[in-house]
Amino acid sequence: MEIRKELVAEIIEIIKQSRTNAIRTVDHQRVLMYWHIGKKIFEEEQLGQDRAAYGEYLIKTLSKSLVADFGTGFAVRQLEHYRQFYRAFPIATALRSQFTWTHFKMLKSIDNQDKMSFYIAEATKNNWSARQLERQINSQLFERLLASNDVESVLKVAKNEKLPADPRDVIKDPIVLEFLGLRRETAYYEKDLESAIITHLQDFLLELGNGFSFVARQKRIHLDGDDFFVDLVLYNRLLQCFVIVELKMDKLTHQDIGQLQMYVNYYDRIEKLDFENPTIGILLCADKNDTVVKFSLPENNKTIIASKYQLYLPTEKQLIEEVKKEIENSEIKQ
Repeated sequence: MEIRKELVAEIIEIIKQSRTNAIRTVDHQRVLMYWHIGKKIFEEEQLGQDRAAYGEYLIKTLSKSLVADFGTGFAVRQLEHYRQFYRAFPIATALRSQFTWTHFKMLKSIDNQDKMSFYIAEATKNNWSARQLERQINSQLFERLLASNDVESVLKVAKNEKLPADPRDVIKDPIVLEFLGLRRETAYYEKDLESAIITHLQDFLLELGNGFSFVARQKRIHLDGDDFFVDLVLYNRLLQCFVIVELKMDKLTHQDIGQLQMYVNYYDRIEKLDFENPTIGILLCADKNDTVVKFSLPENNKTIIASKYQLYLPTEKQLIEEVKKEIENSEIKQ
């Protein structure tokens, strides 16, 4: 007599889920322990007249006592992390249980409160793993969205306080595709880039922004005897519209923009349903002249976006330049 295979699968799933929940519970308790330790150190530190000197002495003395009984997890450097952790998150209720200690270590190192709030909101909403959070921080997601939006708008969309009304609310420029594993020194055909994107589709949709799902690749459009093939067709549930993506390995031309406009027009007139919003076209190119793009499109254009892609994460020099821009922008606002 055989038992149902479905029963075995269901029980296995229960066991896996229970183990996952147990690990999360243990990890959250560890996070709370670090927070309370950091709180005690910080409060004790405030009692000393020379707080800097007393703080250093306090942590070294504490570490010496704790390492002997509990190991290197309480070394001087770790205790400093716990103190910084408490200072970055002074309210215990802000410690989301879905975040691991690795999440919090990365978040506490962000010295801009708006930026930290953004990454907390996005990581919570999208259930990012620590690795995904690290990748988004390293690829300057916040700064790339700020290129076409103000801080208040970016934060509201991230926290679900505002639905994106413009494609630029969710689409970045540039788009970073380092996860494709393509070397920037090598020459590629558009089909190579497309194949790499399909292979890493989940990462690509995450990089594009919130709400994207895959519809088709090389979608055939037949127009009175002529055939055209759209590289990628996506759908965005937040914007409630089709999104056409055309890949260009070279510098963008006005002819490329015209071709994409034709695809967008086709989807608007043939595929789009009455309740859906106008189709968006994204030209993902290796390089572009913003002035050419500007004069190739109508002044009130909101449906065609030209976005550069780069096959590598920002360099240290680029990161420093972005930090300088942030400082300059904040000084202007003040």
